[in-house]
Amino acid sequence: MPTEPLLSLENLSAHYVSQQGTRVVRPVDDVTLSLGAGETLGIVGESGSGKSTLALTIMRLLPPAARIVSGRMMFDGENLLEKSDAEMRRVRGKRIAMILQDPMASLNPLFSIGNQVGEPIRVHEGASFAKAWQRAIGLLKSVRIASPATRVTQFPHEMSGGMRQRIVGAIGISCEPRLLIADEPTTSLDLTIQAQYLALLRDLQREHGLALIFITHNLGIVAKMCDQLAVMYAGRMVEKGPVSRVFSAPAHPYTKALLGSIPRMTDSRARLTAIDGQPPDLSAMPPGCAFAPRCPAAMARCAVEAPPQTDIGTGHSVRCWLAAPTTAGAAA
Repeated sequence: MPTEPLLSLENLSAHYVSQQGTRVVRPVDDVTLSLGAGETLGIVGESGSGKSTLALTIMRLLPPAARIVSGRMMFDGENLLEKSDAEMRRVRGKRIAMILQDPMASLNPLFSIGNQVGEPIRVHEGASFAKAWQRAIGLLKSVRIASPATRVTQFPHEMSGGMRQRIVGAIGISCEPRLLIADEPTTSLDLTIQAQYLALLRDLQREHGLALIFITHNLGIVAKMCDQLAVMYAGRMVEKGPVSRVFSAPAHPYTKALLGSIPRMTDSRARLTAIDGQPPDLSAMPPGCAFAPRCPAAMARCAVEAPPQTDIGTGHSVRCWLAAPTTAGAAA
């Protein structure tokens, strides 16, 4: 029997609304996806495509100007949208955790590392300060920080960037969550530390049985880390599927353009391939496909009518008129 996914988003939309209600920005628009226990989902797309806002929507940590306007958000058999703020505080950090892009946005410069790593254990498990402190030492050791008993007494400014990133990872796994969301956690790391950090995340995932959502611009990381890939553009998932299938047979012109822009050592081109144009203004979306003004394969229909989601293989779907049954039939 097929098992129910750990996380399932159905037609989820989150909008930013101006104080006067005259301006609406749609960073998450009709998103549907699922993630099984122990799986890794990579989410890619240009800056401003809605990746980070989607992560904050799942955590229900949107700023006051934003609101979830439609959809369902099922996690471990429960609808997170039906939970009160108090109930969500018991979910965040305990069952769902998040690693932010900038570790200094997560770490308080006024508190010691041991205090901050141990805080979720004290809050969610009711552990004493002494017990949480000892657990913090063990967690620093598990993320391969040398001399953990000394490091817990120190402060964030005394750590390197790579160490701070490992520390927020330790905070993320401190209560053994079922889902860990990593929002571009390797952006500020050099290549050597980045490789070590990715290996660490893989080890932590195996040891703790984590489901992992990995938000990144780096398709090379997706190829190494992820089972599934979702491509976001202008707030929508334009293509989803197994990593191997999407890489070998991309169906959306935007996905093809992203893959085509990757530099290759064997490539003899003098210039890298670029995607012409700019992403659209999310507060003034075009009526049809948002990618149509930049798409080399755009048809007249693309400018006036948004394409539906079309299944094109096992677990592989795309929002593009080129893959829609009516278009395919007409082309034939």
